[in-house]
Amino acid sequence: MNLVKTGIGRRSFLKKSSVVGGGLFLSFNWLSGCEAQSVNESHLSIPDEWFDLNAYLKIGENGVVTIMSPNPEGGQNVKTSMPMIVAEELDVDWEKVIVEQAPLNTDAYNRQFIGGSQAIRQGWKALRMAGATARQMVLSAAAKNWNVPVEELSTSKGMVYHVKTDSSMSYGEIASAAAGENVPDEVSLKDISDFKIIGTSRKNVDGKDIVTGKPLFGIDTAKEGMLTAMIIHPPAFGMKFKSMDTSKVKSLPGIRDVFPIKVLEDDFERQHFDTCTFLEIVAIVGESTWQVMKAKKALEVEWTSFDSYTEERTYYRQSKQMITIPAGLESSTDHVEKMKLAASFPEIQRIDGDPDKAFKEASKILERTYNAPFLAHNCMEPMNFFADVKEDSAELAGPLQKPELTELALSARLGIPVENINIQMTRLGGGYGRRSYSHWLIEAALISQRVKAPVKLMYSREDDMTGGIYRPAYQATYRAAIDKEGNLSGFHVSAGGVPESPLYANRFPAGAIDNYLAESWTVDTNITIGSFRAPRSNFIAGAEQAFLDELAEELGKDPVKFRLELLKRAEENPVGESNDYDPVRYAGVIELCREKSNWDEEAGKRGFAAYYCHNSYCANVVEVSSEERESGVKKVTSAVDCGIVINPDAATNLAEGAIVDAIGTSMFGELSFENGAPTKSNFDQYRMIRHSEAPKEIEVHFVENDIDPTGMGEPTYPPVMGALANAIYRSNGKRIYKQPFIKDFS
Repeated sequence: MNLVKTGIGRRSFLKKSSVVGGGLFLSFNWLSGCEAQSVNESHLSIPDEWFDLNAYLKIGENGVVTIMSPNPEGGQNVKTSMPMIVAEELDVDWEKVIVEQAPLNTDAYNRQFIGGSQAIRQGWKALRMAGATARQMVLSAAAKNWNVPVEELSTSKGMVYHVKTDSSMSYGEIASAAAGENVPDEVSLKDISDFKIIGTSRKNVDGKDIVTGKPLFGIDTAKEGMLTAMIIHPPAFGMKFKSMDTSKVKSLPGIRDVFPIKVLEDDFERQHFDTCTFLEIVAIVGESTWQVMKAKKALEVEWTSFDSYTEERTYYRQSKQMITIPAGLESSTDHVEKMKLAASFPEIQRIDGDPDKAFKEASKILERTYNAPFLAHNCMEPMNFFADVKEDSAELAGPLQKPELTELALSARLGIPVENINIQMTRLGGGYGRRSYSHWLIEAALISQRVKAPVKLMYSREDDMTGGIYRPAYQATYRAAIDKEGNLSGFHVSAGGVPESPLYANRFPAGAIDNYLAESWTVDTNITIGSFRAPRSNFIAGAEQAFLDELAEELGKDPVKFRLELLKRAEENPVGESNDYDPVRYAGVIELCREKSNWDEEAGKRGFAAYYCHNSYCANVVEVSSEERESGVKKVTSAVDCGIVINPDAATNLAEGAIVDAIGTSMFGELSFENGAPTKSNFDQYRMIRHSEAPKEIEVHFVENDIDPTGMGEPTYPPVMGALANAIYRSNGKRIYKQPFIKDFS
């Protein structure tokens, strides 16, 4: 049993608060005083996923426990898994736990957003402390009630027991008295071996509502008197609004107004997620979606090109970054030439040993270049948001990943204080980065403010797919030096993209090779990009793992054993001091995947890959078939080391979803540009994976350990591309160097 302090130096984990109702209430905040207060309603507030998470836990008089979850829920299942952690340490019956989505409230909660697969990792200790502290206060109150030593008491499933007197009572019976207890200076956390809820599979708390069609998503929002709004943005990147003729549109049935809006003011200090593709757009407002769509087609808008400019952004309210936005209408063919030029002038990010000498003295040099295009997110639920803006207040509802960060931009643009803005978070119908850049929330609010009525803004699929926030286009060149004895003597990677580099200079195989060089470069663009599932890793992992396989073949080694040899070197005699992976855990997940896939015994059309990102390790074996009637992926065996697994079924679902997602983008994902305009605007052109093309079988295995949990939503995605590329090579002899793979898979 572990003892943990509820106070952190002079700052405490707990603060007193007040509500109306009955039971126990504690608000958990790392920046507040350590006291409890007797009130009439039971709440327990739990820390958020970064430094300052606040949620509330209510213990009702009937013993039912309600946990308010402050994090947006987009399918990663934090709304189930995070309360499981609190319930475990609180020692309650999970069947009596109700989970509710909290609204955006920066006074009660901090870091109220999702991203980077960090929710469980960042909240693990704080969430456990929340449950354990409340349990300790319940025990203290019960001990006084029975006049017995607290050490003689035990708990189980929301009940307190005193064996010597054969006494028992529910948490609900003692909750009010517990609220009068002082918050303990330290509390005991359970031994991992004593977990009863963590490590067991629990159903998604929203599962039934989802499958029965309950209105959980932003697109379901319907309010009395609500109007419908849609937008028109420039037809190409590099263009801006000039003028329009509204005469044919304003007289159409049901149309209330047509006007241009400026999303962000020129002097607004942007944060990283205040990315906005088109600063000035046209809004059309009407009584129904159909009427607005008809008006949208009839509206004549004139656009013009803009001049190049620079834009300053602050990354997570800390470091500032200047971004150059060039003028012109860009094309994918131009990007290819610009990347070739930029790759000639890279910047060194890491250098170990003397790679220049290693390549000069090499008996043979293996060099390969990998390319990937822009990708669209294509969330199944198109972008949408409800807004009802009054003169000095605003009510909003919809799907977004980082409401706390967006709220500041909204306040500045509307001229309404943050405390007068209420944003209700709905379930996300897809996300993984796309809903981090919530300019459509500001658009909806500005439209409502203009027409003085509640409005639901709806993007069409074409609006979304042609409106930016794409996965960047990437390129990486790998070189390996092989000496006269046939050993790997040098390694060089130069990676870049439009407009960011995918390079992680300190990841494997850095630290495993004496002479190592990592370089990066970038190409400026006016096409807006942003987070995509497993940012940067979603490309560089596939390129790296495909190259390592080809290198292993060149060296005459089994690809799995080759990786294990490198990791053994990194473990026993590492090169450099900045390696950001644990070679023992990395090797462990490879060994598990090797075992579960019977890699050493079975031949066939299979490919292997492994990767570390988001603090977790994953290895995949992909088996493909190129038979005429059975073309596609037959089976995927995946091994994951993400520390303690909170909810095995949910974690398995995340892995399975990531695998299918990654196969789809690897095989079919591609978005190109011609004269600034995307060449694809809907699913009839932008190819998505079909149900019949998903793997026929997926096995997911977890490394069992007692390490604190790490990321799960994204780590299983990146290595799929490399494993698939390697499987295709074993199937038809073709090495894959460019995405999408379908062009080379037959």
